[in-house]
Amino acid sequence: MKLNDKACKNKKPTDKPVKMADGGGLFLLVQPNGKKYWRMKYRYMNKERLLSFGEYPLVSLADARNKREEAKKLLLEKIDPSEQKKQDKRQKEIEAENSFKAIALEWHKNQSELWSDSHAKYTLRRLEQNIFPSFGNKPIITIEAPEILDTLKKVQDRGANEMATRLRSICSQVFRYGIVTGRASRNPAQDIHGALKPYKKSHFASIEINEIPEFLKTLNKNDARLYKHTQLAVKMLMLTFVRTSEMIEATWDEFDLENAQWFIPAERMKMKQPHIVPLSTQVLDILLELKALSPNSDYIFPSQFGHKKHMSNNTILKALERMGYKGKMTGHGFRALAMSAIKEKLNYRHEVVDRQLAHAPRSKVDRAYDRAKFLDDRVIMMQEWADYLEKLS
Repeated sequence: MKLNDKACKNKKPTDKPVKMADGGGLFLLVQPNGKKYWRMKYRYMNKERLLSFGEYPLVSLADARNKREEAKKLLLEKIDPSEQKKQDKRQKEIEAENSFKAIALEWHKNQSELWSDSHAKYTLRRLEQNIFPSFGNKPIITIEAPEILDTLKKVQDRGANEMATRLRSICSQVFRYGIVTGRASRNPAQDIHGALKPYKKSHFASIEINEIPEFLKTLNKNDARLYKHTQLAVKMLMLTFVRTSEMIEATWDEFDLENAQWFIPAERMKMKQPHIVPLSTQVLDILLELKALSPNSDYIFPSQFGHKKHMSNNTILKALERMGYKGKMTGHGFRALAMSAIKEKLNYRHEVVDRQLAHAPRSKVDRAYDRAKFLDDRVIMMQEWADYLEKLS
């Protein structure tokens, strides 16, 4: 008699393995420990062989029967089902190794050596949230342009046109990496160039020079009731005009207060070059206040939710919004503001301000030359900038 699900389910184990036959070589093997496994006995090249279909009830009776019929079809074609199963397994392993996700992670690991930590994390998060769920597990050679376009259009439907364009660029780089490493033959992300909605690239919002006094008045008055750490963070960002991530991730061991210098290591810089920030007396006062506020934290700006983490990257932006500067000022906007104000009001050359902004010089020779030539100028400039802001406030 053929098996039924009730018989399979209710069969109790004994002290020896028991076989429950279903016909055509298929049987359910009930082990003494209560585990039940599907097996199929068959003959190939005049030898008796055994094929495994998995564990019951994860593999149902109906599924096991379908697998038996598939095995019989292979036998009719003179193919050994066991060998075919091994080949299928190897193929799946190859496909997993050559999936878009696997290759993207490999590409990301290589690129991360050239990126800042924040940019590397941001890029990976974009992939994990928007790309991997759609076709991350597919072999890279099977992915076509319509599938990529459909995924990116979903991003656009959220109103994130710029994000969709950047994701297309990231996917294109992954495909190119797949091509040069011999695991992809073409770049379908290139085919959808122009198929996405265009977006107009905009600069980070920044107030004008003549708006600085009112901004400082608002910050110092603090009607927005910012936390003290947050208020000091905005002040320090304005005084040093480093990138937001470079400031909030800063640890105390980067600061030489005696010589009034902040050494930002290469791995935290966008251009992967170490950077020196001369510290004005005003910034030194802020640092002393921060140390008193959080004496046990490694970070100069610890999180409100625990001193083992740094302040959130969104804290500055939210603070500016609460001050009434939503859409008018951003953390990155302090860099543009400093560049224009220092050149216009303090009469510094573009090159001096540019190096303090840690923009990459064109060559290694330029980098060495700039460090030697401009550091003394930058020390004076940073103090004059702080004095200028203090006077305006």
